[in-house]
Amino acid sequence: MFIENYEKIRENLYDLESERRVLSAMIHAEEACIEAHSSLQASDFYSPKHATIFELACNLYERDIKPTYVEILKEGHSLGIFTNPKDIEELKYIAEHYIDDENIKYWIKKVKDKSKLRRFETFLRRSYFMLAENPESDAEEILLSAEEELTNLTAFDIDEKIDTPADLAKLGYEEVEKRFIRFKEIKELHKGVLPLEGLPTGFSYLDHITLGYKPGDLVILGAQTGHGKTAFALHTAKAIAVDFGKKVLYLNTEMSRTQIALRWGSILSGIEHERIRSGDINETELSIIFNAYSKLRDSGFYSYPCPNLTPEKTVSIARKFKAQKNIDMMIIDYVGRMEKQDPKLSEWQILEQIVKTQKMLAQNLQIVVMCLVQLNPDGTLQGAKRMKNECDLMLKLTPISKEELAENEELKKYLNPNYYIYIEKNRDGRSGVSLPIQFDLKRQIMKDAERIQL
Repeated sequence: MFIENYEKIRENLYDLESERRVLSAMIHAEEACIEAHSSLQASDFYSPKHATIFELACNLYERDIKPTYVEILKEGHSLGIFTNPKDIEELKYIAEHYIDDENIKYWIKKVKDKSKLRRFETFLRRSYFMLAENPESDAEEILLSAEEELTNLTAFDIDEKIDTPADLAKLGYEEVEKRFIRFKEIKELHKGVLPLEGLPTGFSYLDHITLGYKPGDLVILGAQTGHGKTAFALHTAKAIAVDFGKKVLYLNTEMSRTQIALRWGSILSGIEHERIRSGDINETELSIIFNAYSKLRDSGFYSYPCPNLTPEKTVSIARKFKAQKNIDMMIIDYVGRMEKQDPKLSEWQILEQIVKTQKMLAQNLQIVVMCLVQLNPDGTLQGAKRMKNECDLMLKLTPISKEELAENEELKKYLNPNYYIYIEKNRDGRSGVSLPIQFDLKRQIMKDAERIQL
């Protein structure tokens, strides 16, 4: 009786149609590739053939090759996988008999649910045979082990786990020891200057306080209209993608491709932006600008003009570029231009939803996400408290008034400062700090304000 019932149970542990629909959607639509690549693993497929097709499709997509039927077949042949005619027939059947389905998330969920049930069945079977073979086993020990495994199945994805006290103690020991050794090296080799733990900010004073932008961080940069948000974003991109050799995705909601390209010409050459834009340059300057663009060509900067950006679209775009380009950072310029999905929500509720989405995205993909936001004329930000709660680092870019330059004795120690970077929040260090910088508006260049040597 048990064997008969068990066989019926086994029939409910897989859904080949859902697996085929997911694979078919990946063959026909990029959005499906993004969703499946980020949500599934090959082990989630019951059919070994389907798991192989999924892995081939993901490998192609990661190399920015559309995983069509022909491309998957070619990839399989080159790896010596599709040697059985039945495998080829299965792939052809999936490509021809299932169409691109808009409900890709539904079919992915069905595949994942069946995968979880199979893991549950394995747990039950293992527990049954353990009891059968060891009837005198300690009941409390068995139940505690079962409870932990069931919690992992119901509350967490397969690649997540609960940290036990021993896990955390071991991690703490290793981290403290690592930092102790590093601090000794800093004193002996680096003259007491802490090295970066993440990506450079482009400002040495800010690097010293933050130790760089770290994977999983959400950074918010606020400034009033026309006060350097985009210049700051591109300065950050230059420091990371051009100077540091890492990869940055820049989502631009305002400027055209041409405008961005011309801004880069000024940033990298140091020649005034307006003169480049108008063509009022000599041949020597033209040569300098062309050489500057060669730095951009060899960098890791990717620009995506998207005037109709939504929070949901940022997730798809980030997943795509993480899979295909392995980006380290995404910059959104700026959140105020994002399309409003629900007209019933107030402005601060929309901003809160956006930053929550971006924080989860940063953590899930282990990238830095920087959101540019617009400050009110009085320097405040609507919904600032809720946005501040979500972010790891909140910065404000504000001009220094002539009155403050004349009266502030501390500013007189610097050479021509005209802007502050104010650290309003810093989850890992000091906040409430104003860092003086120089912003050359004509050349779109920012840098630390230089201290005057007395």
